[in-house]
Amino acid sequence: MHKINVLTLFPEMLNDYFSKALAGKAKDKNLWELNTINFRDYAEDVHGTVDDTPYGGGAGMVIKCDVIEKAIIENDLKDTKFYFMSPRGKTLTQDKVKEVLKDENVTILCGRYEGVDNRIIEAYDMEEISVGDFVLSGGELPAMTMIDACVRLMPDVMGNAETAGEESFENGLLEYSHYTKPSIWVDNSGQEHKVPEVLLSGHHENIKNYRQEESKEITKNNRPDLWANYEKN
Repeated sequence: MHKINVLTLFPEMLNDYFSKALAGKAKDKNLWELNTINFRDYAEDVHGTVDDTPYGGGAGMVIKCDVIEKAIIENDLKDTKFYFMSPRGKTLTQDKVKEVLKDENVTILCGRYEGVDNRIIEAYDMEEISVGDFVLSGGELPAMTMIDACVRLMPDVMGNAETAGEESFENGLLEYSHYTKPSIWVDNSGQEHKVPEVLLSGHHENIKNYRQEESKEITKNNRPDLWANYEKN
């Protein structure tokens, strides 16, 4: 069973999200375990102080490394694989998600304020991971993103084992479009929208080819960087 520990100031954010839907059902079946740790509980003073002003000056406050380490030690997390969610990290990809899954016990540190004292990142060899070229208020949303992507790939979590193999990024392309009943939908303005005829044909080979070509077209238009890699490989 995979165990995911999260060091955060807002454990309720993760606990609430992962109590629902696919991940929540998988957790209830003991397919994975979420252990959220509020590192404010390990502050040294009565005020629960976890941050201080940065050396060298500058705006904002920095989370203290001694508080984080106390949480790590008292929860016996020393032997886990550490990740720190950070905009300066390597970008999270589907391949990276699969790599994270190789470790059955991981710990994710979620920063807040101006950041985290870099010495804790170095001391515990934390791998920095980014979910995109933008800045959020903290590491909780990125952590939830990475965890969700991991959980759905765990054995026996998704009902249809073929689903994951057809998703975006699995073959270097973005996923094709999906449709369901009715075959002709009339929108509020009276405009008709039809499902592509080939998908109604029952001809599996033609459907497969149609979806492959559509994936190529979507990738070429929406993600020229992915398309360039696909053509090269």
